Amino acid sequence: LAIDLSGSMESEDFELNRQRVNRLEIAKDVLKKFIERRPSDRMGLVAFAGKAYIAAPLTLDHSFLIQNLERLELHSIEEGTAIGAGLSATVNRLRDLKSKSKIVILMTDGQNNAGKIPPVTAAEAAQALGIKVYTVGVGTRGTAPFPRGYNLAGQKVYTQVPVDIDEKTLQQIADKTGGKYFRADSTDTLRKIYD
Repeated sequence: LAIDLSGSMESEDFELNRQRVNRLEIAKDVLKKFIERRPSDRMGLVAFAGKAYIAAPLTLDHSFLIQNLERLELHSIEEGTAIGAGLSATVNRLRDLKSKSKIVILMTDGQNNAGKIPPVTAAEAAQALGIKVYTVGVGTRGTAPFPRGYNLAGQKVYTQVPVDIDEKTLQQIADKTGGKYFRADSTDTLRKIYD
């Protein structure tokens, strides 16, 4: 599982328990349920923003995996969106794995603007290794509310920022590797994708 931790994931265009939440919070909630429903699958976790990091190695210990998912935080990795590096790090973890199927699920809300590896090059490596990549573009269409602090009454103040998902590249990655591209523009659609 590869998850975007770039600053734009702070946009609060999703709901959880009738409360407005940011993209990372809803992603954690959905991924946790996804992990719990797949007890026999070995999974790992890569977090990326300006660079990519292994947040959890491949494991069958899903409680360990969920602990590492829950401790992911925004602004903990240098800024940017290195989709190519995130995909490359994930593919490298699967390269030598002996398994009937190897799958990457990559979730991002932006465009590749950091890192040295172009996303399509990383997808070509995945294709050569027989790894399917499912890409998920997360965010509403048009603009999204981004928190800018609090007013004098203690209420959150938001600015509407444009949502800029590179759907063309995410579709290319999925097509090249035999996966699929999904667009999650609401909590409900994100849950359905992972179902």
